[in-house]
Amino acid sequence: MRYFSYRTLIFVAIGFLVVGCGKNVSKTQEADAIYFGGAILTMDGDIPQYAEAVLVKDGRILFVGKLSEADNIATAKHRIDLAGRTMLPGFIDAHGHIFNTGIQKLSANLLPPPDGEGADVASLISLLNKWKGENSASIEKLGWIVGFGYDDSQLQEKRHPTASELDAVSTELPVVIIHQSGHLATMNHKGLELAGFTADSKDPAGGVIRREEDGVTPNGVLEEMAFFGPIFKILGTLDADANKQVALAGVDAYKEFGFTTAQEGRASKDAALTWQALANENKLMIDVAVYPDLQAETAYMEEVGTESAYNNHFRIAGVKLSFDGSPQGKTAWLSEPYLVPPSGMDNSYSGYPAIPEASERQSLVDMAFKNDWQLLTHCNGDAASDALIEAVAEAQDKFGKGDRRTVMVHSQTVREDQLDRMQELMIVPSFFSMHTYYWGDWHRDETLGKERAYHISPTESALRRGMKFTEHHDAPVALPSAIMIIHTTVNRTSRSGDVIGADQRVTPYIALKAVTEWAAWQYFEEDSKGSLVKGKLADFVILDNNPLTVNPQSIMDIKVLQTIKEGKTVYEAL
Repeated sequence: MRYFSYRTLIFVAIGFLVVGCGKNVSKTQEADAIYFGGAILTMDGDIPQYAEAVLVKDGRILFVGKLSEADNIATAKHRIDLAGRTMLPGFIDAHGHIFNTGIQKLSANLLPPPDGEGADVASLISLLNKWKGENSASIEKLGWIVGFGYDDSQLQEKRHPTASELDAVSTELPVVIIHQSGHLATMNHKGLELAGFTADSKDPAGGVIRREEDGVTPNGVLEEMAFFGPIFKILGTLDADANKQVALAGVDAYKEFGFTTAQEGRASKDAALTWQALANENKLMIDVAVYPDLQAETAYMEEVGTESAYNNHFRIAGVKLSFDGSPQGKTAWLSEPYLVPPSGMDNSYSGYPAIPEASERQSLVDMAFKNDWQLLTHCNGDAASDALIEAVAEAQDKFGKGDRRTVMVHSQTVREDQLDRMQELMIVPSFFSMHTYYWGDWHRDETLGKERAYHISPTESALRRGMKFTEHHDAPVALPSAIMIIHTTVNRTSRSGDVIGADQRVTPYIALKAVTEWAAWQYFEEDSKGSLVKGKLADFVILDNNPLTVNPQSIMDIKVLQTIKEGKTVYEAL
């Protein structure tokens, strides 16, 4: 049975429903602020509900309801007239990488249109050279020229740049450009030299060093663990101040898009310590939930464990595992072959696991269950999803079911039978519907074929089963835009205008649920976040238009005007 029938919404006038009550509230109270005069969408309940006013006191919601009642029960220091704008709960990042988003913000922007200008290889070279000329201090500190966001599927050449092409940026300095998926990269020859990759190098477990036509010489393109190893070493050269600068750049990016809760979705120990240091210095303006990489940081997790409460906006919330790679990069682990295999692979190629040994995967899942650490696991391909489902089933047999809210991050190619198993095992799907816009055409024509592509991120299938699901941006894979999440979840329209699975579209209200109330529930934070209810945190976002009333095709044009965390404005559009 579905959570509720959203089709009833067409019979419900999205009028001005009033929620809340002034009873039992002292008339002598003083509030810090009152918000009124706009569409205040509470996100509380199965159908849209609006309030006339919200009172805030000491960072929490004091009252939600009629303006006349609000004025009767408290005097507000600040009266904020929304002037017809829309206010709703602050957006909650169901999955992203806020530190890496900082790296993206500080690196050369190689994203393809409409988010950047990386349309072809020549454009990438030009953008890198421009960034090199403007960032000599950063290059001196890091020792590398860094670009982020190129996408071979969107380049005119429809291929990855090569080491030889990146030599046009520099032959003396190492150059690394990170694929938009975050699962591949290309280095120039100097970068390959410093990374230690030669014709004699073997592919690391869970990774591939792509080769030139001779089959042995690295061509510059590195997949998965072949990329992660070197990039972690590069980032390891940053000092504490540089790490803080990167982290705060990520926070700035999230605030601009209306997020009041962010995720560090695969943290190294160093990244976790950076966030903790910023919290100790009272420099975090939004909540940052950190999920260390369990495979790499087992000792750290055994030392610190997890926390249920934030300390100055920081907490270790759980752990992260990765079972495969990227579908757009053709490294996700599928049960059936890719439609068009990558260069050098035969027609049976179906990707590969990030952790090849099933026994190791099981051991890591068991560790999370034994310690009662919430587990988030990256699974793009359905073979990876099968691996997680089986590991969770075995771990539940050993340690009990409980309310663990284990999350399958991305759930891109989950099948209907897998959704049944996930529901039985209480695995929460966190979908990545932004793929329908950014890579929908690529999945249809190159990676999956029409049938599988039209079923990616099957939100309606989950809803039909009564499953709560969340939606995410996976920044820096995509910009941390909740508005774009909502737009793509509702429309599923690709760059070319094709609807990538019309039967999997959901309403704007459901899409909003997935980045507010249900996202709070995923974090075990439903008592303090996700809806405008008395006693919850005063975490708000103010938009220039209402996602529920605009033409669905124009949701992507909605702008974030203000982000408010616990009653304090942390971002305001100029």
